[in-house]
Amino acid sequence: MGSEAEIARKPRFLCLHGFRTSGAILKKQIETKWPQSVLEKIDLVYPDAPFPAQGKSDVEGIFDPPYYEWFQFNKEFTSYTNFEECLAYIEDIMIRQGPFDGLLGFSQGAILSCGLPGLQAKGVALTKVPKIKYLIIIGGAKFKSESVAEKAYSSPIQCSSLHFLGETDFLKPYGLELLESCVDPVVIHHPKGHTIPRFDEKGLESVMSFLERIQRMLPEKQEKEIYSTATEDALEA
Repeated sequence: MGSEAEIARKPRFLCLHGFRTSGAILKKQIETKWPQSVLEKIDLVYPDAPFPAQGKSDVEGIFDPPYYEWFQFNKEFTSYTNFEECLAYIEDIMIRQGPFDGLLGFSQGAILSCGLPGLQAKGVALTKVPKIKYLIIIGGAKFKSESVAEKAYSSPIQCSSLHFLGETDFLKPYGLELLESCVDPVVIHHPKGHTIPRFDEKGLESVMSFLERIQRMLPEKQEKEIYSTATEDALEA
């Protein structure tokens, strides 16, 4: 019975929201647009970013505050503030609420999500939690800070990844560039802009196929037990 339950469990994703929005907003965006057939196949956790918004949010008047941001940056997006604190905050969530199989990210959360596996592989982030295995990237791009990017993309991103690219999304050229660093990514194009997309029939088919494939690849119970021991050690440290 135990092994059957383990095989049947859903892949668990930590969901990182966009700049100056919130976990509640991302949850609402996803759960009002994605069909139940998709939502019932995944376990999604929606934390808020660590820092209250330090300026106006693009979703004011559409979604209620409070709004949060993962880290701050300069006008050229090449220099970051509070980035180390952001990484430590995400790791703490993964320790306390994990284990997680993968990351789902939108916008600033997508940039983080696709950069974290490389930082983890280099031993500069998420060193106390299991390896990130799966990614769902919506409106993503690469880090522009050279010091971060050289660690994040020094090797191809080995995670199984699903990417959504909007035809009118201002980040689309950067999302295409990101694909070049991913090993065998699944790509879904949609006609909208920088937003959480709905699925057409072909898109839904691709999403379901991706989720069914990664469920078959889920780690066994033993890794969960190893994680529990590592977590206890981390919390006692």
